[in-house]
Amino acid sequence: MAQPITKIVHPARTEKELQEQSLEAILTDLAKSGDGIREIIKLFNELHESGILGSVNGLVEAKEKVAGIAVEQLLRPQITNAINNMMAAAGALSDTNPDMTKKLMGALGNGLEKAEKGLEANEKVGVFDLMKALKDPDINRAIGFGLNLLKGVGEGLKE
Repeated sequence: MAQPITKIVHPARTEKELQEQSLEAILTDLAKSGDGIREIIKLFNELHESGILGSVNGLVEAKEKVAGIAVEQLLRPQITNAINNMMAAAGALSDTNPDMTKKLMGALGNGLEKAEKGLEANEKVGVFDLMKALKDPDINRAIGFGLNLLKGVGEGLKE
């Protein structure tokens, strides 16, 4: 009776055979993706002709220097203050009712338009004009809003 096969011997491939197999796989992939590869080549040619590719290569080669400069710039007191201010403003805005913020921004835009027209008219405003303006419901509403805003700001500054 025959002996059972217990060991399978796979043929050993040489380094050259492995390279040829790898090249064949690459050529197959290239053939399948011809249009995309032509587009990439066109893009790289455009980047090269415009000088952008050289700049990007220079940035990559000088990555440590560029990173050092970026970190140095970010650590400047003005930048850290700006970042802290943006974070504080974002925190304050997250506590504010979005509908009120939208309404206020619209009102502010409208107010700026009216203010610009007033500047163009170049009219003088007297004391009696101010007294008369207080009777205008829109002005009275804005003054009331401003006074309440100032009250809230004052209360907040007390803490």
